[in-house]
Formats: sequence, C-alpha cells, structure tokens
Amino acid sequence: MPSEKEAGVPSSPAGFAFRAPVATDGPVITALISRCPPLDRNSAYCNLIQSTHFADHCVVAQQGERIVGWVSGHRPPSDPASFFVWQVAVASEGRGQGLAKRMIKSLLARPAQRGVTSLTTTVTEDNKASWALFHSLARDWNAPLERAALFERDAHFAGAYPTEYEARIGPFDLKKIKEAQG
Repeated sequence: MPSEKEAGVPSSPAGFAFRAPVATDGPVITALISRCPPLDRNSAYCNLIQSTHFADHCVVAQQGERIVGWVSGHRPPSDPASFFVWQVAVASEGRGQGLAKRMIKSLLARPAQRGVTSLTTTVTEDNKASWALFHSLARDWNAPLERAALFERDAHFAGAYPTEYEARIGPFDLKKIKEAQG
C-alpha cells in the first residue's frame, strides 16, 4: 500500500488522513458503524454501494492503516445545491478530536461538491453528539441552522423508531469556507 504522501492523501492534525472509500473498505466500514450506537446498521451491501457509486460523497479517516472515521452522504437530485450527510461514525480512539467536523469539511472541499450552498442531515432528538456537531458547523460557517420534523415516529415509522428531524445549515458560501480552511 502506498504511503499517504504517495497516494496524495492529505494528513491532518493527530495523524489522521482523509480519502475516498474503496470497495474493500466496506467490511471495515460496516464494523465501525456497528460499534457506534445509536447509528443504524446498514447492510454490508449498502456500505459497498456507498464506497463505490458514492465515493466522491463519502470519506474515511485513517490513522496509520486503521480506519477510524466514516462520513457518508450525497447530493439529493431534488436539491442539488445541498449536501446530505447520511452517517457519521467515529471510532472511540478518534473521538474528542474534532474528527467528524474535519471529515465533513474535507468532503465539502472536493470538486464534486462545487455549487453546494447548504448542508442537510436527519437526527433524532436525543442524539446530542450529532446536534452538537451540526450546531458547531453552523457557527463555524456563520450560517443559520434550521430544524424541522421530517420523518415522524407514527406516520413514517409505524411507532417503531423515533422522529427524525431535518437539520439544514445554510445558505453558506463554500468558496469562503474553503479559503478560511487554508
């Protein structure tokens, strides 16, 4: 395997490197998600599709050879100026270091996200870590964060799953965000 420098993978503080996923990362991503409750465990096949068809919209964080972070997302066809964050998973050894925020910012810096003016996600009310992350991004970008119920417990989940709230950050100027990142 080539070194991070040879592969063109940027390093970040604490020795994390960010890169697009590849199909062989699928099993490791699936295992990482399973160790990060309350995340929903997607099928291994779903993670393979994300790692191939949507690789430009997903990122893994490595520390040495070990994958310690994952963010999956996409640009919804119905809202192409938005980037939707599907899942954020950080292994215990990567927590408390701003890794999730840095992975999202690295995704938005990619050419595939040119023209993005907002970030969206869905979060259950009790997921304090996710709410903290998205409020922090909104502050960093000096952009509003709006919250509204999107998928309701009874109407959409037949009472089996809590309501998912859409969090929307934006509008923001991606060019200014990239410049501020250096």
